[in-house]
Amino acid sequence: MRPGFDEPAPVLYTERGASWWPVLWGPAFCLVGAVVELVAPGGMGLATWGLVAIAFAVAAAVWVRARRTIGLVSLTPFVLRQGREDLPVERIEAVTDVGAQVGARVLGGGWSVPKGTTALPVRLDDGTVVLAWARDAQALRDALIRLLDRPA
Repeated sequence: MRPGFDEPAPVLYTERGASWWPVLWGPAFCLVGAVVELVAPGGMGLATWGLVAIAFAVAAAVWVRARRTIGLVSLTPFVLRQGREDLPVERIEAVTDVGAQVGARVLGGGWSVPKGTTALPVRLDDGTVVLAWARDAQALRDALIRLLDRPA
């Protein structure tokens, strides 16, 4: 039985694709520039520094939002989400003793597992092997094993 709208599924494992702190980099550098300009007059002016800070923050926010979408890993009792792809858990047959086949499809739609992550071969109910991925692949594997070993 799948949870309804009033009952959210518990999250068994999750990794965010990125944190929001890089949004502060541009404004921080602009603040340093504005302080230097106050000490040594001339240059752009404080209003320009403010506009540049806003532009950097907006550009970084777009980048972080994309990374959070593409790099998301989430496991609930019903769905394994890898980036923008959802894989129903009921399709997962095994995560132990599964070899990574050459040319195996990577979940999430990429050509290869994202940088900084480790591949986790997963055998599906139709016999195909796909590559799941996570920064902590062992923790994701352990969560999947616990989930698959539960009685139906």
